[in-house]
Amino acid sequence: MGVFKDKGVVYKPVDEVDLGPDSDEFYLRANVKAPRMAGLLVKVFSWLLESPIFGGILLFFLKRNNLIHKLVSFADIPEQPLFVPSHPYQGTEEKEVKCVETDMSPPQKVVQAVDCLQSPDYLPKSPQISFYRWTILDYARAYTSGETTPTMIADRLINYVRESSSKKLQMSFFINFYEEDILKQATESTLRYERGEPISVLDGVPIAIKDEIDCMPYPTTGGTKWMQKVRQCKKDACCVNRLRSCGAIIVGKTNMHELGAGISGINPHYGPARNPYNKSKITGGSSSGSAAVVAAGLCPVALGVDGGVLPINFTIGMVGILAATVEDALIAYAAIAGDLSSDQSGLTANQPKIGLPLLKSANYASSEIKMARYGKWFDDCTDDIRVCCSNTVAKLSEKYGWKTVEVTIPEIEVMRLSHYLTIGSECSNSVANYLDKLDKAEVGWDVRVGLSVFGSFHSHEYLNAQKIRNRQLQFHQKIFSVADVIVTPTVGVTAYTIEDDALQTGELDYINGAALVRYQIAGNFLGLPAVTVPVGYDKSGLPIGLQFIGKPWSESLLIYIASALQAVCISGYKKPEVFYDMLAKE
Repeated sequence: MGVFKDKGVVYKPVDEVDLGPDSDEFYLRANVKAPRMAGLLVKVFSWLLESPIFGGILLFFLKRNNLIHKLVSFADIPEQPLFVPSHPYQGTEEKEVKCVETDMSPPQKVVQAVDCLQSPDYLPKSPQISFYRWTILDYARAYTSGETTPTMIADRLINYVRESSSKKLQMSFFINFYEEDILKQATESTLRYERGEPISVLDGVPIAIKDEIDCMPYPTTGGTKWMQKVRQCKKDACCVNRLRSCGAIIVGKTNMHELGAGISGINPHYGPARNPYNKSKITGGSSSGSAAVVAAGLCPVALGVDGGVLPINFTIGMVGILAATVEDALIAYAAIAGDLSSDQSGLTANQPKIGLPLLKSANYASSEIKMARYGKWFDDCTDDIRVCCSNTVAKLSEKYGWKTVEVTIPEIEVMRLSHYLTIGSECSNSVANYLDKLDKAEVGWDVRVGLSVFGSFHSHEYLNAQKIRNRQLQFHQKIFSVADVIVTPTVGVTAYTIEDDALQTGELDYINGAALVRYQIAGNFLGLPAVTVPVGYDKSGLPIGLQFIGKPWSESLLIYIASALQAVCISGYKKPEVFYDMLAKE
């Protein structure tokens, strides 16, 4: 890492850092110096931080004790800042991939995606699979055969959402859910099937949208009580528009951590989004409700967002797909992928054709995939996760002959702090004009603490965080020169318990928070694609995932790898505690 100055680290130039497996680079675990707070304690802490007398002092010690000053604020970093992690396409061709023009219509792209899968009449579910999730193609076949209709599914969905919101369950999946709008969409879809004119296999398929993505006729709350008052939703976001143009039924705006400023999904305004595998546990976040509706079977696909709230995070907020199966993720990806004419960030500059992996003819054993693994980082998780994920990587090597390449990824904790500083600075800058006018009672206490910390970041700290971004991108580029993907667990801990004291105030739990995002930072901060697939369960039955981080523009390879991984693990999938069988025969 380098040597310490009086105030901050002096970093070696990137070219002098050894990334090999025997590197002497020190792995620094997350050094979180902050106790869990909720209820009265978080209120008192928030008041102190907002105090003109004590606030500045507390913030100084918070940043110093959590190593932000040493590792980022006052560090000597030789690299230039990188503000937008854009990746001009280098023209790399992938094998066994169907390339689709970006200007093709969403329904046409969906047709191409379905052609990459098994035949629409592929064999029914294997008897070896103990738990099966209904897919997009299952919905399409049920509608085409007349076994059910989109209207019938909409009625069932509405009843199930009411049940999930009952006093007994209180799952808090949705922030806004308009029954009349859902039934209107379903009726239109049903009529198209009656005419034999469905738009695509997505026609009539229920899809939920995280409540920070613009989606008519809903307000965009960002999980707050105030955003919709100062920022009006005027039209569908591009991704929503593309799904709608394929005939998908948009079924509401899902719950989320307020402002995307946390990872628990405990929202004091709309309730905690509860985990379908154990409703006393968090779902995680900030795309909590979107993950939960898919896990609970209500929708085969939902949209989430990685890295804060879209309207207020300039270089971090990224739309992503949460899906019941890899095949559903591929179809949804095909529907929403493409150029963004409104993009001002440069993130989609020089975009290549959309690559769709030919899963119907996949020979995973012939792929010779190289998986980069940083052992000290990979193992920085609970024993259940470490054992499950290590065994899964071994299975991939055993079944397909894929190779593991041991590497060192330096300064992981530095990247996490830089990412946090970037999210905080961008969020603070965006909401600054509103904060003075807001009634603070409209803001959750945990978020008030976050906003106080975000507002304390200075320009030199933001600039240093962007230097770290540049530095980390160069590290990752070097690793991708010797491996196809980086493999990690998805999270460092499985879902933890929702405590009663957090229900009204939210909570601060930075120790668990750091563990939950431990492996998530690189993809978001560096603009790299990533995919995660369920691979097992901890001792209490909570899901464990394995993640692959890819090179820029390698989405097709990641979907291909995810499909291979799903094939290894699907026979062990278990039914959640709260699950709704949308296509069950009555």
